[in-house]
Amino acid sequence: QVQLVESGGGLVQPGGSLRLSCAASRSILSINTMGWYRQAPGKQRELVATFTFGVGTNYADSVKGRFTISRDVAKNTLYLQMNSLKPEDTAVYYCNAKKLGSDYWGQGTQVTVSS
Repeated sequence: QVQLVESGGGLVQPGGSLRLSCAASRSILSINTMGWYRQAPGKQRELVATFTFGVGTNYADSVKGRFTISRDVAKNTLYLQMNSLKPEDTAVYYCNAKKLGSDYWGQGTQVTVSS
């Protein structure tokens, strides 16, 4: 099993930046794919960005050029740097890990972009 704990959400003005963190309970080198998803009120959960070992990164078109996914293996932590935030980025952001056919989710962290 993998436990995931997100942090870093909050309220930010349009054009601002936030960095989300996702701390994993085990070495992230043992996890094939990790990523970030988000869910806005009344909408389905959607992919934001993923990192797959040996393959690389993948981004939703809506965040390309603004968001960057990265990881710190020594800290077992996944990050999402979010720049040039827009009101439509407002959502609960979830960390995800895929390992041996199972999906693991964090509890989510709220990001609100508003003036």
